[in-house]
Amino acid sequence: MSELTYVFCHGLNGRGQYDKEYQKKPYWGGKSGDVVAAWRERGVNAFAASVSPQGSAWDRACELYAQIAGTRTDYGKAHSAKYRHDRMGADFTGRQLVPAWDDETRLVLIGHSFGGATIRLLSELLANGSEEERAATAPGDLSPLFAGGLADRIFAIVTLAAPTNGTTAYDLAADPSFDARKLKVRMKHRLLDRVVKRATRIKMDGRDERDWASWDMTLDHAQALNARIHTLPHVYYLSVACDATDPGEGGRRVPNADLMDPLFMRTATNMGAYSGTTAAGCVVDDAWHANDGLVNTCSAWAPFGEPQKPFDSAHVERGVWNVMDDLRADHAFFSGGYLHKTNPHAFFAELLETLQSLER
Repeated sequence: MSELTYVFCHGLNGRGQYDKEYQKKPYWGGKSGDVVAAWRERGVNAFAASVSPQGSAWDRACELYAQIAGTRTDYGKAHSAKYRHDRMGADFTGRQLVPAWDDETRLVLIGHSFGGATIRLLSELLANGSEEERAATAPGDLSPLFAGGLADRIFAIVTLAAPTNGTTAYDLAADPSFDARKLKVRMKHRLLDRVVKRATRIKMDGRDERDWASWDMTLDHAQALNARIHTLPHVYYLSVACDATDPGEGGRRVPNADLMDPLFMRTATNMGAYSGTTAAGCVVDDAWHANDGLVNTCSAWAPFGEPQKPFDSAHVERGVWNVMDDLRADHAFFSGGYLHKTNPHAFFAELLETLQSLER
């Protein structure tokens, strides 16, 4: 039986073990302690990747591959030309995340928030590569990532509070018909929301606007990304969504102050009230109102149109999204929280037991 290798991929503005600040403030667990380190203490091959804080799913997937394989980051000849940035990035030769990267490697990829889109796109590239990159690149100059043929190295994919189908947090901000000023939000939470927006503002560097996470996470663009990612028949898929809201008037959802981090209260309020229709025809109705402060609960279950079923520990299926029960928690639960502290270690311990019990 091959040994599993667990790779954690953070969300926006996150960090991993290549980042100095991770040692003082681990992304996975925060003040409650490093979840990844706790898994390693149990003898598990577990690692925390460090990908671009605000980069697109494509760029982050390329970085994640380079760290796992121990090579220089190659964003692709076609992609880098189209989106106006350097083709080559950081070099992880000799400092790879995973000590052994070969055909015996069985990866369990765990992604929180936008890390979910990152690991799903990585799985697609590992399995099928990129036709665009193969067409634009001489065979001797092509990254193995874009050649594909590495599907057997993926064992399982786990998404945690991931905007798999996008998040209305971005769509509502761009919709002129939605007037958030009509919603009651305490001044304290309005001010905290401004702090968050300033801290997470993208620092444009000349690349195309479509090559950022904020583009990939709108509803239409997230579902366009989904259209290019296949659910692989031999891979286990597990997902967990979070909900830190309660029923409100007229189909709205309102944030639960005991669960929702104060930093997310304004966004959660807006998401709990927003309805509309996207340019591509996606209808945002009451089903979208439950949220964790940054991601709609329904979006985090599974890609729309892909096979899915409620999680059953006795019958976890391959090639199907096994949707676990919603957590009554906010978006930062897995990171140990921000102003509202949490301890996710019990959750991760149970998740590890589930993953280790899967048939190999």
